[in-house]
Amino acid sequence: MSVLPFPTILDDIKEKGLRRALYDAVDTTVERVTAGMNIQDIREALRGEKASRRPNPRLTPHADSFWLHMRPSYFNKEVTGIYPTFRLGWLSTYFVFFETITGILLMLWYTPSPEIAYGNMLNILGNVPLGQFVRDLHRLGAEAMVLIVALHMMRTWFTASYKKPRQFTWFTGVVLLFATGLLSFSGYLLPWDQLALWAVTIGASMAEATPAIGKEVNLLLRGAPELGANGLLRFYLLHVLALPVLLFVFLGVHYYKVIIHGHSLPPQSEKIGEDTAKRVPLDKRVYFIPDLLTNELMWLGVTTFIMVVLVIWFYHAPLENHADPQVTPLGTTAPWYFLWIQGALKLGDKFLMGIAFPTALLGILAVMPYLDTAPSRRYKDRRIMITLGLLLISVTTILSYMGLPEFAVSTSAEIEILHELDKEPAHNKMGIIRPVPYEQLVVGWYTTAQFDVPEGEDVDAYLAEFNATIAENSQYEQLVDDLRQTAFTVTNTEPMFEAIPEDAPELEAVLEEFYHMLKEEELELPNAWGAIIITENQDGLKRIDLAISWDGVEIEQGDVVLDENGEPVPLMETVLVPVVDENGEPVMVEMLDENGDVVTNENGEPIMVQATEEVQQRVRRIRVQHIFLHRNAAYFQ
Repeated sequence: MSVLPFPTILDDIKEKGLRRALYDAVDTTVERVTAGMNIQDIREALRGEKASRRPNPRLTPHADSFWLHMRPSYFNKEVTGIYPTFRLGWLSTYFVFFETITGILLMLWYTPSPEIAYGNMLNILGNVPLGQFVRDLHRLGAEAMVLIVALHMMRTWFTASYKKPRQFTWFTGVVLLFATGLLSFSGYLLPWDQLALWAVTIGASMAEATPAIGKEVNLLLRGAPELGANGLLRFYLLHVLALPVLLFVFLGVHYYKVIIHGHSLPPQSEKIGEDTAKRVPLDKRVYFIPDLLTNELMWLGVTTFIMVVLVIWFYHAPLENHADPQVTPLGTTAPWYFLWIQGALKLGDKFLMGIAFPTALLGILAVMPYLDTAPSRRYKDRRIMITLGLLLISVTTILSYMGLPEFAVSTSAEIEILHELDKEPAHNKMGIIRPVPYEQLVVGWYTTAQFDVPEGEDVDAYLAEFNATIAENSQYEQLVDDLRQTAFTVTNTEPMFEAIPEDAPELEAVLEEFYHMLKEEELELPNAWGAIIITENQDGLKRIDLAISWDGVEIEQGDVVLDENGEPVPLMETVLVPVVDENGEPVMVEMLDENGDVVTNENGEPIMVQATEEVQQRVRRIRVQHIFLHRNAAYFQ
């Protein structure tokens, strides 16, 4: 007899024995957790056996369990295969929770501050156990979630599963699609690197195009005229609080409506105008436990396995250099799922194509079930809607292609070449000059002209002749002027280009690649030569100056203008050239004022000046940029 007013585990052990008492305690706990299924019931379900107890305990979790009350206890056999759902709705839900879990883990190591955020990212990648693994999973999951939700909507469109009585279910799906896109976009800014800052800047800049309230919307979104601490905090709160609340609320409504109306059957399985999804005959019932539950767990396992394989061997979330509002990267684009908006912006006004067009498209999608009221869901009766769906996919694909930086955006050849030489690390790529070992960055002046040396001719002699030529035609003077504008101290008055030392083979390979880049752009950059100038600013820090000099040509709408012979039309300018006689002596003439009168000195004698004449000469252009490389830079490791 128990000394307490209620039975205890000790009483059970005394009455039943230790083994039986422990088994009964675990069995009772399992039944409470599963809201009705004990250990035997679970064992039978996993084995695929029929339930031995009556009433069927596998049905009680759908009425009493918190997790399963929004799942039907049984399904129609026709919606349990790959077609017609393709399991896209279930995968979309999976990624919602997948992103929530991985996001919470990342939040433990992140502070939404421009001064700290980027350092947090480096800490996650380098010091936090499995930090890079979790970040890669979170980033890949976000992009997969956008894709899966979009495919789920597309499947619903083509099978007409939005028709009565599921119009509002479709509407909640459009809201979820919108929230998913914004969630992924808002998370783009959080690493606070160049990719994040400028991709979000492009998207946020469209807010300014809103009529009447554009400035206010922009300030509300960014927290300041430019993205900074307030903007990062706003995007962080959107990403971890406001948008997840919206997503979970509408996810619950979406699931509730699906349970109310049932999963729509394949179009050919229903009579026209009828919806029999809720009336499932006994011979077509497939119970959620165990058949659908094990099937969905298999989908989760396979999907998770694919994600893990991808992030271990094939995918790593990009992280560029620290965000710098003063430096605009070349070819900046919005995230791939918003490229279609960026492509539309190239067709017209920022408000019409960046605000009005996407809003109208989203609005049409939301009310589309109320516009398409035809009773039939069969494909042969929906040729117009299927055609519109295919047209929408085609237009989105074309606009996304137009949103790429290569489309309708002309970047001059010299900028492209210099970008390839010194671009900052992004997507596991970087400029070819950066990985050259620090010891091979030998101080000196080097030029691509050394690869123009005819076979058998001495390189040093050829470069001496090259130095004399560029000094004579003022190309060296022009180069020096441009270098001085970048705070470069030039001490040599004569050009001193020399051959690359033999102990710097990787630097020579970069210079040779530089040479081939110029040759490939010979049409736009005729008579071009490049230079790599290496100086040591201080111990352990070297400055690399990259320069391109070429003859200017006429450019129209990004294309080189050609004459009737197919040759580039040279860019000419008018200059004043001193006049000399046949002996090479300067010709002197009287100075004239602006009225054409002779200017005299205090003695009344005319002032003599050297005569000049206007001459058309070809314009010589030059472009210079520089980088600093430290001995301990990660590029060399």
